[in-house]
Amino acid sequence: EHGIDFLLENRHLWLRSSRPHAMMRIRDTAIMAFRRFFHDEGFLLIDTPILTGSIGESAGTLFEVPYFDLGTAYLAQTGQLYLEAACAAYGRVYNFGPTFRAEKSKTRRHLTEFWMLEAEVAYADNEDNMRLQERMVSAVVAAVLAGHRDDLATLERDTAPLEKVTVPFDRLDYGEAVKVLQGKGSAIQWGDDLGGEDETILTKMHEKPVFVTNYPKKAKAFYMKENPANPDTVLCADLLAPEGYGEIIGGSQREDVLEKLLARIREEKLPEDTYGWYLDLRKFGSVPHSGYGIGLERTLAWICGVQHIRECIPFPRTISRIYP
Repeated sequence: EHGIDFLLENRHLWLRSSRPHAMMRIRDTAIMAFRRFFHDEGFLLIDTPILTGSIGESAGTLFEVPYFDLGTAYLAQTGQLYLEAACAAYGRVYNFGPTFRAEKSKTRRHLTEFWMLEAEVAYADNEDNMRLQERMVSAVVAAVLAGHRDDLATLERDTAPLEKVTVPFDRLDYGEAVKVLQGKGSAIQWGDDLGGEDETILTKMHEKPVFVTNYPKKAKAFYMKENPANPDTVLCADLLAPEGYGEIIGGSQREDVLEKLLARIREEKLPEDTYGWYLDLRKFGSVPHSGYGIGLERTLAWICGVQHIRECIPFPRTISRIYP
């Protein structure tokens, strides 16, 4: 009854109450379940840099940091590029740590600092990638259900939908998704990325998480592999959580052809010189490989049935809050 602003201002004390207590216990178990899953699957943990000179996603969503005499560094949006180097060395790798996005978004799905787990696998295509993701998500949901019935009850979470989260997940081609959304009254056109409302519509049509595959090339990042069946699209998949929660994972097969990757970097007008080491991965022995990133707080929001991901992290950082 005090209101959200009051509770966020006094987050250091609100953590002592029953609802945050249940959430943080579930968060702890989910993190342990992620790590156990990757350990059992034979993955090697690689801690990727938080300070970087490379742009992984969009230059417009980077936090800039003065870096001694070397100019500007950035807080990492993703460790993916470094994981690609590591998977070429070790085969199956993952990271898990804080990630930063300077998006001026005020939606219930956005934080400026959040935790993300990323995985990269050598000799894996996009289908292998999706199968790994659905096994991982199913394992984490099962771990939470096994250990936190009381905490989920405190959060007033109906667990019946979570019981249905079993392999395999549904798959929906992007082109088909656009037709479905247009039929539901969405203004989306082929070539647009899915918006939050579009994701909500699609997820309410599925009882389990659903993969949307083969997005248009222009709507996705430069490192995604061109789809041989349709060069206007890329071999990728976003995993949307059911019950209206939307995207929790973004993944793709990575472009392993040097010339095509270089063309995309130039097309996006990215600074070529900062990607010299990344291009070397294609020059000196590349293999087909795929990977993805899963947002911890978005995943917890869905599992716990909460409306805003600021509930899913001890001290949320948003565009209007850096206290306490």
